[in-house]
Amino acid sequence: MKVVKIDELPVEKRSGGIFLGTVESKALVNESIGANDLKLDIISFPPGVKNKPHRHTYDQVLYILAGEGIVATEKEQRTVTPGVVVLIPREELHWHGATEKSSFQHISILRPGETKY
Repeated sequence: MKVVKIDELPVEKRSGGIFLGTVESKALVNESIGANDLKLDIISFPPGVKNKPHRHTYDQVLYILAGEGIVATEKEQRTVTPGVVVLIPREELHWHGATEKSSFQHISILRPGETKY
């Protein structure tokens, strides 16, 4: 068993690659603590920052923690707020990020695999 204290985790600034702008990321669960099949990160987007349209080779779940964000696919775009859970099936083209006027924070729940953008 591993116990993670979220407030004690380092914050990593990430930009480029999949991100259009700079986000802050906290790795909650990953291989560094012994997880082989699960990855959880808190991602914080400043207003207007989002990621590029992309696909995963696995399902992804977003649990919205704070702010107002957008989750979009090729067929729909939804505004999401705290307490909402979004399931994105594997291989579905999608993007997510903050609205122009609000920051946005979510927990990304997924497993190790490939992200294509």
